[in-house]
Amino acid sequence: MGFGNESRKVVEKKNSTRKKKDDGEEETGCWVRLRLMGSCMSSRSRVDHSVSGRTGTHYAESEPTKENSRDQPVAPVSSTTTSNAESTSSTSKFSEELKVASQLRKFTFIDLKLATRNFRPESLLGEGGFGCVFKGWIEENGTAPVKPGTGLTVAVKTLNIDGLQGHKEWLAEVDFLGNLLHPNLVKLVGYCIEDDHRLLVYEFMPRGSLENHLFRRSLPLPWSVRMKIALGAAKGLAFLHEEAERPVIYRDFKTSNILLDADYNAKLSDFGLAKDGPEGDKTHVSTRVMGTYGYAAPEYVMTGHLTSKSDVYSFGVVLLEMLTGRRSMDKNRPNGEHNLVEWARPHLGDKRRFFRVLDPRLEGHFSIKGALKAAQLAAQCLSRDPKVRPRMSEVVETLKPLPNLKDMASSSYNFQTMQSDRSRPSNLTAKNGIRTQAGFVTRNGPPMRSLSSSNGPHASPCHHLPPSPKPKAKEQ
Repeated sequence: MGFGNESRKVVEKKNSTRKKKDDGEEETGCWVRLRLMGSCMSSRSRVDHSVSGRTGTHYAESEPTKENSRDQPVAPVSSTTTSNAESTSSTSKFSEELKVASQLRKFTFIDLKLATRNFRPESLLGEGGFGCVFKGWIEENGTAPVKPGTGLTVAVKTLNIDGLQGHKEWLAEVDFLGNLLHPNLVKLVGYCIEDDHRLLVYEFMPRGSLENHLFRRSLPLPWSVRMKIALGAAKGLAFLHEEAERPVIYRDFKTSNILLDADYNAKLSDFGLAKDGPEGDKTHVSTRVMGTYGYAAPEYVMTGHLTSKSDVYSFGVVLLEMLTGRRSMDKNRPNGEHNLVEWARPHLGDKRRFFRVLDPRLEGHFSIKGALKAAQLAAQCLSRDPKVRPRMSEVVETLKPLPNLKDMASSSYNFQTMQSDRSRPSNLTAKNGIRTQAGFVTRNGPPMRSLSSSNGPHASPCHHLPPSPKPKAKEQ
């Protein structure tokens, strides 16, 4: 979800949602799920009380998806974003603010309550700044709830009135997604607005978010799938910037907002922070800084001047995350590697050094030409000068051939030789002027990380040289 506030001060929020086990692995399974459900309980209890007065709750596991609150906001949200007067105004007043396309379905609250089986924990998909998201089932062409597993599967997002986002963001979501249709934008099926209840109904995306696949799943995404996702997301941004009737600046492009259908087609979601682009001879939109720390363009953070090139920068960050398998901000990394862009930037322009930052879980199963092209593209998108960054239509053209390239590094003699050269120092001794230190190789200078280091849960196995044969003793 996006985050917003009234100030332009960049503040980091301590990450309290990720805890480590003693062995260093990230907690998964029911503990994460129970935490998600627990944080949704206060809003859910208000929902139940307002409709039926029920208080009983049954806990069960649910699958966390992109609505996770791990992302760090550019700045904290002011508690006065949505006034009490707004939250208590009549439904008819809010209905007048909606400017939505006629194809959206208007749901009653009781319909969505029944469709999600009373918002029970088993239906919980995840949570973000907006509120909780539940899985539900409705009629194919109507609004009535149906038996689970039948009809149309949907994701129902509820607005938490005590959450980080308010009615203004809810309206923006309905306004943009209600009028924008594209294969790479998540489809908004309909909405519900009754008293204090604000709910949105989306198409269900069975594979969840890109964030989950990159950073939480044990099996790494194949190279071709990563490039397919990057291309689809780029097409979505290109549509917003250059093809929509009125240009739109997305403003919150990140891995958790890229959802995947059953065939790994990428679709952009969460338009609560989207803004209309500049009109006429204006070059930018002046607005308060809102977005997610680590993805926001530096010039936007510094000045509040928002352009489509701000989205291009964010795309570069996400593309870099897909190439490296690292998060944009990660305090658990060694010093100097917390900020992904700053750590990787020096490597992107060097053909040999670049391979050191590639996701080691790919284990050579990636296109050499494609990886170089993607690295060069990421460097262009991350340029400190916004004018140098490409347009998203240019990004799309660059990415189009990459998913289908077949020159795999694992079958390249040059790449294997390079891998062997990197791993060789691990078996050499100080007699050759080389020493090893905890996965680093030092050669008369500052340490550099070896690709073959066995440190870390995702490191590639070392390719050790065979031991030298012992000299035979002379026969007497």
